[in-house]
Amino acid sequence: MKTKHTIKRYGELWPEYRIVLGLHILEHLKKWVIISGGWAWHFMSKTNHTEYKHAHDHKDIDLFVSPKNRPQVMGILQEHGFKKVWTRYDYVPNNENFKRYEKIDWLPDGRQIKITIDMFQAVVIDTVEVDGWTLVAPDRLLGYYDTVHSSSACWAVKAASKLLKKGKNPVGDPLLSKNPLK
Repeated sequence: MKTKHTIKRYGELWPEYRIVLGLHILEHLKKWVIISGGWAWHFMSKTNHTEYKHAHDHKDIDLFVSPKNRPQVMGILQEHGFKKVWTRYDYVPNNENFKRYEKIDWLPDGRQIKITIDMFQAVVIDTVEVDGWTLVAPDRLLGYYDTVHSSSACWAVKAASKLLKKGKNPVGDPLLSKNPLK
């Protein structure tokens, strides 16, 4: 969601293949990672919600990994064809030990799709468990916008912020995937 946030585009949906391919690799990584970003909001939302582009960012997969789990995660990524991709952030000192991994997959119609995983190191991080998924806790996740995540205009971020200010837990709240104009 790095493109300009345009209200006129609020009805756009993520293609189903983006969700299916993301879920596929996440199922394999599930017990080794902490999910952040748009995928964390996805799992915090009501089950079977509509996949609006402005609700949750599914363009990439943001993960935190404990140093002790890094070997298992790296093995799984290699098994599934992911390769390290160099970014400008690899040359910037940071506490998160950021690394990017990508894989090109083929869709049944012959088109290529790039799956991107942005991985950060986590020593201690506040988490919540939702349906077997370990996610960055909502209040902590909101703190990552303007640092490690960029889509602060997404509906889930705005809704979670409002809910937390009211003292409400955003996990499972329908506002995380609801069009704010409706």
